[in-house]
Parts: sequence; C-alpha cells; structure tokens
Amino acid sequence: MATYTTNGGITKIATGDESGTWGNTTNLNFDIIDRITNGVGAITLSGTTHTLTTSDGSLSDGQYKVLVLGGSPSGTNTITVAPNDAQKFYIVKNNSGESAIFTQGSGANVTVADGNSAIIYCDGAGAGAAVVDITATIPAAGALLVANNLSDLADAGTARTNLGVAIGTNVLAYDSNLQSFVTAFTLPTSDGSTGEALITNGSGTISFGSAGISTGKAIAMAIVFG
Repeated sequence: MATYTTNGGITKIATGDESGTWGNTTNLNFDIIDRITNGVGAITLSGTTHTLTTSDGSLSDGQYKVLVLGGSPSGTNTITVAPNDAQKFYIVKNNSGESAIFTQGSGANVTVADGNSAIIYCDGAGAGAAVVDITATIPAAGALLVANNLSDLADAGTARTNLGVAIGTNVLAYDSNLQSFVTAFTLPTSDGSTGEALITNGSGTISFGSAGISTGKAIAMAIVFG
C-alpha cells in the first residue's frame, strides 16, 4: 500500500513498488515538489467558504507556495486548510475583493484583508491546529510597528504622545495670537548692531535700526519731564 509524506502528499515509493509506473509516479512527485517550493497558484473564491486541500499523490491547490486569491466571493471568505495535520507555509496575496480568513482547526486563525498580503503558516496540530501570521510582527524597512509606536493612528493626540511630541509636554501648544503676529510681520533674518532696536516701517516689515531718540535727547527729555 502506497504511503505519502504528511505535509506535501508526495508518494513514498518502497522497494518493489510502482512496477511499470515508477517513472510516472516519480515525475508526479517532482511536479508536487516544484509546486511546494516555487508554485504560484490562482485560487478562485466564491461564496463565503473554500477548502484548500493537499491531496496525497496528486497535484492540488493546497500545495502551492504562493496563493493569489481571486474570484468573486459573496462576503468574507473562510479558507479551511486541509488536512488539519499537515504543516503548511504560504505567501498570500488577496485580490478577491473580500477579506479571507485562514483556518485549520480550533486554534488561532489569520485574516488577510482585501488588497493585503501576508506570510502565514499552519502548525498541523490536528483538531486544535492554528494558523499564524508571521508578517504581523515584522515591520517593513524603516517602518514603525503600530502596536509599539503609533498605538492609535486614528487619534492624533495618542500618536503624538507615542512619538514623544505631546503638545504641552514635548512641544508648545499652538497659540493663535503668535500665529497672527508671525503672519502680520516680516521679521529680520540677521542680528542688528549694538544699541539698535526693532522698528517697523508701518507696513508690516520689522528691522533693526535707530528709534529716532539719541542719548542726548533722552537726557533732555528726562530733565524736561522730570
């Protein structure tokens, strides 16, 4: 009786088996291995369920390394990986128009949203088998993990706090008067000379210069008004 590998369904040819068909069985095994290691499969989804099966001794859609989900599912589609005792490793690209939930047993599942990709594995633990998304904890180069740095992207205040730029703590709060001042005036871009003051030309331009009161005049004014 033929036996097969647990995870790939490859025929194990024992001594004396496959008389007259050994070549055909071996070629089929190589095709299965090719699919497992490099195969890209278009998986057509419909309705809300799909079974991704690895069949013993034959080519099947559960053997593909890369799964490109398509079709026209009527809603979120639950994809059951079978059998539940086979360990699987998939790269998934979801182009189906709906979210896809990968499940293998009563353990954890993985949801791949429409338009998203994921690298997942199934642990093949039988009835309690779980599916794990290993890309969930691997950030893209230069990216920030949402859970650690931007825990709530929808809340700008929380995002600023997580980035260390909380208003009132790390940066000053916005002041509308200051904004109005900056908008109204054109400020100088370099320092003035000793004794000069900031003066305006009456049209919004601020510069360094003499305010029109010399030291002598200032003393005279002090005497007159003293």
